[in-house]
Amino acid sequence: MTAYIVTGTDTDIGKSVLAAGLAGALLRRHGAARYWKPVQAGLADGTDSDTIARLAPGVLVHPEAYRLALPASPHEAAAAEGIVLDPARLVPPTGDGPLVIEGAGGAFVPLVAPPHGAPVLYADLFARWGLPVIVAARTYLGTINHTLLTIEALRARGCVIAGVAFIGDANPESERVIPAISGVPALGRLPRLSPLTAETLAAAMTALVLP
Repeated sequence: MTAYIVTGTDTDIGKSVLAAGLAGALLRRHGAARYWKPVQAGLADGTDSDTIARLAPGVLVHPEAYRLALPASPHEAAAAEGIVLDPARLVPPTGDGPLVIEGAGGAFVPLVAPPHGAPVLYADLFARWGLPVIVAARTYLGTINHTLLTIEALRARGCVIAGVAFIGDANPESERVIPAISGVPALGRLPRLSPLTAETLAAAMTALVLP
């Protein structure tokens, strides 16, 4: 199964938009593509799956394993509903076409945390799945540190990193030095889009080098 994991250096950096763009590009390349968000925390303002359906029409959106109301770290959102997430339920779905899996926030966001059990982070899931990871990095002050730390954390768990995709306004030095230090290929930069539509996103994705 061809599949990619999209994680980020932080929350609210445009990871879902990148995931939508990647899924749409894979759809155009292969004739089919799928998307999966294992755990959705926060429902009131719409979900990441809703974003994919809007920005990548034609992509099959698999249902989340968990849908939690509180917009917080998954372990906290689950605790607010009196449940503990079961990592055994978080298995990538099968189907026709490449799959894009979107994490939550950054690679070290916890799914399970004490006192409810031994810590389980998203990076632990990524390592268990053995799928290539794309790191979404926002081009703001601090992105060099945050991105290199994310890469080191993933590598420490044996994850394969397919590349770094930058999001936001051009920052030539950050876009140069992160691949130079880490050895991870730069996939390009997704600019801020206004308006943000399926059409503008598809056009912007043509500038990225997809794995």
